[in-house]
Amino acid sequence: MKKGLFITFEGGDGSGKTTQVKLLKEYIAGKGIEVVTVREPGGVPVSEKIREIILDSKNTEMDNITEMLLYAASRAQLVSQVIIPALDSGKCVICDRFVDSSYVYQGIARGMGMDMVKAINDIATRKLVPDITFFMDVEPMTALKRRLGISEPDRLEREDISFHDKVYRGYVMIADMYPERIKRINGLLPPEEVFLQIKRHVDDLICRYKD
Repeated sequence: MKKGLFITFEGGDGSGKTTQVKLLKEYIAGKGIEVVTVREPGGVPVSEKIREIILDSKNTEMDNITEMLLYAASRAQLVSQVIIPALDSGKCVICDRFVDSSYVYQGIARGMGMDMVKAINDIATRKLVPDITFFMDVEPMTALKRRLGISEPDRLEREDISFHDKVYRGYVMIADMYPERIKRINGLLPPEEVFLQIKRHVDDLICRYKD
């Protein structure tokens, strides 16, 4: 059986990832391909419990290494329980965040270095790499205003703007490092126009998948 497609979305909170995941799921399902959508951290019961710990705004004393390991642990469970089985059965998996988030948030913004983050996450993911990643390019102040207009900020969203600036610059950096995989999408446009950018890349990917 042909291995499935693995598509991930990245970007700051409020950049429009969730909306585009929903639109893409509907579009790919309409092509007759079975689609599984998941989010990080979370996606399965064990990982959702870890998510609660990571994002709880009361956990202000969390060490950076603890944070990195918790993300990796959540990811390991999701990869093992959902992502790899779905891909092995030929399904398309769309994930709201994956390893690139850890490269950016912990490796770059927290200053831990990408080498350490990669070493830990290679174990957590069995070195799984997405077929394509969409970086929703929205500057941090705009993205945060969008996000904070919806719900109370979590622990990471409460970080000052300098942290979110580092996250944004980190995403720009890795998009430049991996241009074949990471596609930079202008997230400031209306959702329908944003999706047209994504659709062009996905159509090419689906053509290769069906060949």
